[in-house]
Formats: sequence, structure tokens, C-alpha cells
Amino acid sequence: MSKPNRAEVLVDLAAYRRNLAALASAVAPARLMAVVKSDAYGHGLLPIARAAQDAGITDLGALDLETALGLRAGGIGHEVTVLAWLHTPQDDFAAAIEAGVGLGVSSVAELVTIVSAGASRPAEMHLKIDTGLHRNGADEQDWPELVMAGLEAEREGTARISGVWTHIAEASDAEDSAAIARFEAAITAAEGLGARFETRHLAASAAGLARLDSRFDLVRMGAFTFGISPGSGVTAAELGLVPVMTLLSRVERVTGERGQSLAFVPIGSGDGILGECAGRVDVAIGGRRYPVTTVGIDGLQVAVAGGEVVAGDQVYLFGPGADGEPTLQEWADTLGTIGEEIVVRLSPLITRRYVGR
Repeated sequence: MSKPNRAEVLVDLAAYRRNLAALASAVAPARLMAVVKSDAYGHGLLPIARAAQDAGITDLGALDLETALGLRAGGIGHEVTVLAWLHTPQDDFAAAIEAGVGLGVSSVAELVTIVSAGASRPAEMHLKIDTGLHRNGADEQDWPELVMAGLEAEREGTARISGVWTHIAEASDAEDSAAIARFEAAITAAEGLGARFETRHLAASAAGLARLDSRFDLVRMGAFTFGISPGSGVTAAELGLVPVMTLLSRVERVTGERGQSLAFVPIGSGDGILGECAGRVDVAIGGRRYPVTTVGIDGLQVAVAGGEVVAGDQVYLFGPGADGEPTLQEWADTLGTIGEEIVVRLSPLITRRYVGR
């Protein structure tokens, strides 16, 4: 059940497609994988995935099996590769294999669970080597065993090795260079054992833009595609990327308390607004900014003294900034966080409205 009268997330699909085109051009000839985890960073999984497909994207990063299966059930066909890599032993691997979902595989135990799932077709596997981030992936000493187990599964017809990949920390050029070298050495070792990889991928976000040697066949990007800066390094704005999301609400009432006029805006912590916003961020009403004073479960209070604010006025919490409203990056900088933390917290019950189709 949505909350159409309380708040609205406006998603500009045309801006999203432009961002994808800019990023795809920047990393070419490598392909761009659009990562759509966490309900496409709060923008809405299927509308975003369809927009990516319309933009020519042929690789989607789902993170987990639930998201990957949701993409397939929502009509994203096998002409688009869907990759999931965060698994638990209790996951339904058979359904994912039948749906043609690519599976990141980090250990022999994980591989055995996957190929033992009882699917009627081979599992599509991307073997993962840990190159120093220690998020997941096989250690250097365990890598040959994982590759050989994958090759045995290929011979038995229960799996197919289609990719090799890793994550890098993007902590420094020196550490990234070391990670790239470890990745290349792992590929060479695997090929020496007989493995052949269609797709090699290591880079995400900043590294994929800054370093040609990190791109290989595919670059994974999530936050950037939505015009959100992922953290340190080059910003989305510096790349000419446009924020895709605008968060809107309306003034429910205006009251006078403690000598000041306060507007009540019916979107609060229960909808995913961080409590730390109180006393720190602004919203825009009628082209003018006003400070948030209180964040409650059901709504915000905004100090509007000196303004001509009335019930029913549109409230821009954040947006692209073209009309003077705060941007998501401003909120993130003020709150000492990153933009994706703010957007993924927004309740799925808030209505998503799509423009620019």
C-alpha cells in the first residue's frame, strides 16, 4: 500500500539513460554493467532495469538471488546477463539456474551447493578471486582448487564457467595496482589449468573511470548511474552525471509554536528519513529554503518564519538542484554520509512516479 498523499519519489528515466550512455562511452570498449541492487538504489527495480535495457545495457548486477529472480520474473530476458554474488546456503539455486542467472562463486563449498541444486541446466558461474578487499572470493592458495572444481563441474555438465572477477578496494593507486596484478596472475593460473573465461571484470565506479588497466571486459557501476557520488574520488557532478531522483512532499499544515511558524511535512523517519536531518538540512518550498527542525516518525517540522508558506505547498526535500532545491549530495555532505545510504533507506511504500519514458 503506497502513500500517494504524503510523499513521492520522482524518477527521471531519461536522466538515467543519459547517465548510462555517458558511462558506457567512458569505459568502452569494456561493457557497462548497471548494478540494480537494493531495489535499484531505491529508484524501483523493474522500471530502472527496463530503462537500462532500452539504453542498450546487456549486463545487470543484482547482488542477491531474490533481486535476480525478480528481474527475470519481471520480463528481463536472457538477452540480458543478470549476475548475483551474495549467497547463503539456504538460497534457491535451482530456481536461479533455471532462470539463467549468473552466479558469483567464491569457494568450493559454494560451488558444490550450486551444482547439487538439481537444476535441469548447467549453472552459469563467475569464479571470484580475492585480490585484497577480503569481501569474499577465494584466497590465492584456494584458487587452484576452486578452478579445478569448476572445470570438473563443466565436464560433468552441471556448470559452465563463463566469467572471472573480483572486487578492489579503490584505497590507493598502489593498492589497486597490486590488486590488478593479483587478478591477472589468477587468470593466468586458471588458464594454465584449462579454464577459459568469456568475461573478466574487476573495476567498479571510480577505478573503472580512472584506470584503463582496470576495465578488462566489464565495469560494474551502481551509484554513478543514478547521478550519485559513491564516496571519495571524482564526483558524479564532475562527470556531468545528473541526479535521477527527486524527493517530494507537501505542507500539511502551518502552526505557530514558541514564537515561530512551523510547517508540518508528512514524511519522517518511518519513511526512511534520517533523524540526523533535524537542525542540519534544508528543504525548499516555493523556491526558498527552510531548515528542518524536527524529524518524527510520521513527519518533519520545518521553520518557515518570514515565508509565505501555506498548506498544500510543494516541498522539495532534494532533487537535481536546478531550481535551487537542495541536492542529495548536499544532504549527504551535511550528514557526513554518502548519497546511496539516504536513498536506499526510503520506504518502498512511498509512491514512485516515473517521467522521461
